[in-house]
Amino acid sequence: MIPKPSHCRHEVAVLGLGYVGIPLALNFAEAGIRTLGYDHAPERIAQLKAGTSPLSHLSEKRITDALADGLLEFTDDKSRLSECEAILICVPTPLDSNRNPDLSFVLKAGEDIAVCLKAGMLIALESSSYPGTTREVLRDVLEKKSGLQAGMDFALAFSPEREDPGSSRSILKEIPKIVGGFSAGCLERATELYARVVKSVVPVRDCDTAEAVKLTENIFRYVNIALVNELKRIYAPMGIDIWEVIHAASTKPFGYMPFYPGPGVGGHCIPIDPYYLSWKAREFGLDTRFIELAGEINRSMPGYVTNQLVAGLKARSTMLKGSTVLVVGVAYKKNISDDRESPAYAVMDHLQKHGAQVHYYDPLVPFVQPHCAHPQWVGHRSIEWSADNLSRYQAAVVCTAHRGVNYSELALCLPLIVDTCDVVPKNEKAVVIAA
Repeated sequence: MIPKPSHCRHEVAVLGLGYVGIPLALNFAEAGIRTLGYDHAPERIAQLKAGTSPLSHLSEKRITDALADGLLEFTDDKSRLSECEAILICVPTPLDSNRNPDLSFVLKAGEDIAVCLKAGMLIALESSSYPGTTREVLRDVLEKKSGLQAGMDFALAFSPEREDPGSSRSILKEIPKIVGGFSAGCLERATELYARVVKSVVPVRDCDTAEAVKLTENIFRYVNIALVNELKRIYAPMGIDIWEVIHAASTKPFGYMPFYPGPGVGGHCIPIDPYYLSWKAREFGLDTRFIELAGEINRSMPGYVTNQLVAGLKARSTMLKGSTVLVVGVAYKKNISDDRESPAYAVMDHLQKHGAQVHYYDPLVPFVQPHCAHPQWVGHRSIEWSADNLSRYQAAVVCTAHRGVNYSELALCLPLIVDTCDVVPKNEKAVVIAA
């Protein structure tokens, strides 16, 4: 094992304090490990130092308790990364406008670390990426800028995050942790660290394999969501309820796993990670036909949802153009505030292009922030929920099914609802279209 550096103030630093980094830092601190949380955004650090949780699903008490115990500290001073034995990188890995990997955040993290990299440190990437990112891209920037060599002077590893925001089953210590090292010594060092906070560490042959594991997990979801989205469109004209089909099929105790349709696919991982593999596969002259087809189906769903609304309005002798439409839920999944890559915005785009006046309601997204990939909605605010406000709309589209939203009241106040989540009661006043 590569010896740890001596006289370090913190055992672990988590670089990037978002949906992955904050829970990770908390888990290390709660395990009794001296932890430093670093982010370049001073406003995020000020928020966390004040004990305020920027994540709707994460308890502020966990933050204040960790701060009070003195095991967790937050900073926007990157020079303080030199105080740590290990640095775990949790930064975004988005796509560019051509759906090619954008590793600028990983490269920036590598550059920040390299200037304070010391012999014996462990650097582990947790951000999803294509096989070879850790071994080639991250290692290259670390070695060139520090003069140290991975596998000899410092340890290098990849261990993909497995966060499921908003899920009560997403407990980091209970979820097996995949770890791949640049060398046997790197793997040993990374395994030893992660074993302190999770019950089960699953070592794999190398960093590339660990990166492939993460992509495989997300591609599996992406393709199967596309499958049920296609089945929904096939069964609907036959008069078959896809939700009833899925619930019934789920009673089979073997050979079946339920996936659920929706208005598309959102979040930072599922609609993005498959294209990291597609991009890498082209380097080898290989096609990824399942991934491309799944992408076509999933990206077509906002248009399908809009068409269902057009048909519903037409049946009422009304046009979408000039209609007032409320989109209910803009977060990419239920019970969280994360609206990155949310298909709800694509639905809103389609509705607006058809001439509708579009507003939204989401109790967890009070206003649309600048990171939204649909800039025309940035700054728009959620309406206030009241019977009077709801009754002003001619139709609604339910895109995200948050807990606590009164869908019965929605059905009492509006004449037409397109429900992509199977949550609106069918026995109220509204005509409810499953989409």
